[in-house]
Amino acid sequence: MEQQPPLPPSPPPAPVGVERCYRHPNVETRVHCTRCGRPIGPECMIPASVGHQCPECVGQARREFRRGPAGTVRSGARQASVTQVLLVAILGMFAVEVVAGGPASLVGGPDARTMVDLGASFPPLIALGQYWRLITSMFLHFGIIHIAFNAYALWLFGRVVERDYGSVRFSLIYFIGGFVASAASYAYGPVGAVGAGASGAVFAIFGAFVAYNYRRRHVALAAANLRTAVGLIVLNLFLAVWIPGIDWRAHAGGLLAGLAAGVFADEIGSRRVRPLIQVAGFVALALVGIVLVAMRTAQLRSQFPSLG
Repeated sequence: MEQQPPLPPSPPPAPVGVERCYRHPNVETRVHCTRCGRPIGPECMIPASVGHQCPECVGQARREFRRGPAGTVRSGARQASVTQVLLVAILGMFAVEVVAGGPASLVGGPDARTMVDLGASFPPLIALGQYWRLITSMFLHFGIIHIAFNAYALWLFGRVVERDYGSVRFSLIYFIGGFVASAASYAYGPVGAVGAGASGAVFAIFGAFVAYNYRRRHVALAAANLRTAVGLIVLNLFLAVWIPGIDWRAHAGGLLAGLAAGVFADEIGSRRVRPLIQVAGFVALALVGIVLVAMRTAQLRSQFPSLG
C-alpha cells in the first residue's frame, strides 16, 4: 500500500482588494500589467511608458516591434551594408575636397568655386541643365563639423532604418528623399546660393524612422523612439532659426519626403497590392521633386533669358 505525500498547505486567502502575482502565487500585489491586465509582483514589474508590464507582454511587444505588419520577422543579423557604403562615399568625397581645397578647407570647406567644380548645387547651373548636381551635392560638405554631424546622424539612424525596411527600400528612401530635399532647396532657396550636404537625405531617413515608430506607437520601445524624435525635431527647428547658413528648406523637404516614403515602404495593404503601393508611392515622390525642379527652372529661365 502506497502513501501519497501530504499536500503542501495552500497559501492563506488574500485580503479583499489584494491579488496574487500570476507568475508568483505566493506574492500579493495590487499592481496590474498595463498591457494584459494580469496582476504582477515586484519581480515581474517592468517599467513601461505608462505603469508596468509583465515579462511576457514585454517579450511579445519586442517581437511585434521587430515584425512587419504582414507578419514577416525582420532579422537583425544582416549588416547595414548600404549605410556603410554611403558613409564611405561621403568620407571619400570629403577627402577629395580637402585635397582640392588645401589643408585650410578641413575646417570650413573649400571655396565656393571649388565646391561648384566638385558638384555642389548652384541654381543657375542647374537651370542650364546640370540636374545631376541635385544628387552629387548630397555627398559634399563644408568642413569637418558639417560632415561630422551628418555622418553621425546617418550612422545612428541609417542602421536602424535599413534594418527595419531592408536595404532596397532604405536606398530608395535615402536617394529619393534626398532628391526631393535638393529639389525643395533649389525651388525655394536663394538663386546664388551654393548648396552641399547629406542633411536632406539624412532627414529623409529620420522621417522614415518616425513613420515606422508611429505605426507601432502602442509598443513601449516605439513610443520612446517617438519621444526622442520629437525632441530632435524641436532642436533642429531651433538651430535652423538661430544658426545662419542652415538650409532649412532641404531639411523640411527631406523630412516630409521621408515621412511619406516610410509610410509607403512599411508594407501597407494586402500582400497582392503591397508592391504596387510601394512602387506608386516612390514614383509619386520622385515626380514631386521633378515638378519642383521644372517649375523653378522655368522661373529662372524667364527671369534670366541667358539661362534658356
